[in-house]
Amino acid sequence: MGNNLKKLFTTSIILFLGLTCSSLSFSFPEYADQTGFDCKVCHIEATGGKLTKEGEHFKEDLVAKGFRSTLSPFQKMIHLIIGYLHLLTAIAWFGTIFYVHLLLKPAYAAKGLPKGELILGWLSIGVMAITGTLLTLSRISSFNMLYTTRFGILLSIKIILFLIMATSAAIVTFLIGPKLRRNGKTPLHPKKDRLTFEELSFFNGKEGKPAYFAYKGKIYEASQSPLWKDGTHLKKHFAGNDLTELLPSAPHGEDKILKMPLVGELISTESKKKKPPHEKLFYFMAYLNLIFVFLITLVIALWRWG
Repeated sequence: MGNNLKKLFTTSIILFLGLTCSSLSFSFPEYADQTGFDCKVCHIEATGGKLTKEGEHFKEDLVAKGFRSTLSPFQKMIHLIIGYLHLLTAIAWFGTIFYVHLLLKPAYAAKGLPKGELILGWLSIGVMAITGTLLTLSRISSFNMLYTTRFGILLSIKIILFLIMATSAAIVTFLIGPKLRRNGKTPLHPKKDRLTFEELSFFNGKEGKPAYFAYKGKIYEASQSPLWKDGTHLKKHFAGNDLTELLPSAPHGEDKILKMPLVGELISTESKKKKPPHEKLFYFMAYLNLIFVFLITLVIALWRWG
């Protein structure tokens, strides 16, 4: 893992924990919605915690109306564990999206996401769906709370954004992904010294094909390198791609690349064909999911500071 990825991962954890954990208080947002009073009316301290007599009275009233249920110590522990898992998987999922956009770049991922990122992403989606459902059921005791309280409305927005992101992930993984990974059916001569981007993708090091990659307009062969087994370098970088933008995140300099056999030149971007519809759709969904990550984070911030 490169230094840039470590910094990104650490920053993501700090920011997400700061936004999320700060909102996990014992306050009831419904009270502020209904009365317009500050937190200190219900709590001895403005940051939450122990309730005043007014706060206790409002809590009992919510329970009596079926809007709140009291939890036993064991139930509270289970609730905490579920919330912790929900938070961890959200960090993993959002981190994968940031990794694709800031380090891999969508143009690189358009050749097909690495299997490791796909597995992590889908595990995160599954765990978040289960834990999010359990947390919602424990907090929302009646359906009308989802559209009559500020907390419920923000939660509904978050759920809708999550469902859209999960749906787009399914479309990319099972419909668009196979098309992106499909190579040209017409074999190319491995001695050709000027290749387009589309032709370069054919030489991916699989099924006996040479492993080529481009760097600064030049094409290099990595077939004989033990670090490029089956056209894959450290399970992150794939032959058949232009790796120019990825070098800054690598633990080595360009001297390692320049030592590899030079094959030829990469034809300029002006010679590239127009992107097919499924690739355009991939770019649209990739950037849409990035926007949704910021929107979900905004919703979490609004729970605490809005």
